[in-house]
Amino acid sequence: MENVVELRHPLVQHHLCGLRNKETPSSEFRQAVNRLSILLAYEATKDLGLQETTVQTPLATARGHTLARRIGLVPILRAGLGMVEPILNLIPEAEVWHLGFYRDEKHCDRSSTIKSSPERAVDVALVLDPMLATGGSAVAAVQAVKSWGAKQVKLISIIAAPEGLRVIREAHPETLIYTCAIDSHLDENGFIVPGLGDAGDRTFNARAK
Repeated sequence: MENVVELRHPLVQHHLCGLRNKETPSSEFRQAVNRLSILLAYEATKDLGLQETTVQTPLATARGHTLARRIGLVPILRAGLGMVEPILNLIPEAEVWHLGFYRDEKHCDRSSTIKSSPERAVDVALVLDPMLATGGSAVAAVQAVKSWGAKQVKLISIIAAPEGLRVIREAHPETLIYTCAIDSHLDENGFIVPGLGDAGDRTFNARAK
């Protein structure tokens, strides 16, 4: 699918297996999200522009490069929060903004409830959500980030459903999407199959006992 990058790296497959396992405790689930987020961010930032600079080493002056563009991380609450810290470790200068959506269970759709926006637009915005299911929240998130003036928007999701990919491709065909796996389909409740369950509940240990 155009503008969709599905990672096939062996480490991705390994950590994804643990993420899917229903017996994986929240502590290990968070670690797997952390590792997969780093691998996805590494791929999604391959084309970031650089600017030349010089630094003084203990022995001499060395030429080097630093990022030339402002980066924004936009997690979709709440599950997207688990992807922020590992990517901030890679890009500590990145700015973090938030979007929250309320899920309409009847229509498998979402409406915005929480948002924070930058006073000055970033050059590249990475929208973070572990699951791209129906695509409703992703479409709304990309639209919101565009309205903030971001020059380029990329969507990073650990698992995606074909239905959600089609929806966002129709609404925002220029948006690059990075995922670890494109799963089979959505069930009647709008959940990804085989998926991994509710990413937010599993990340924050909020599952019903």
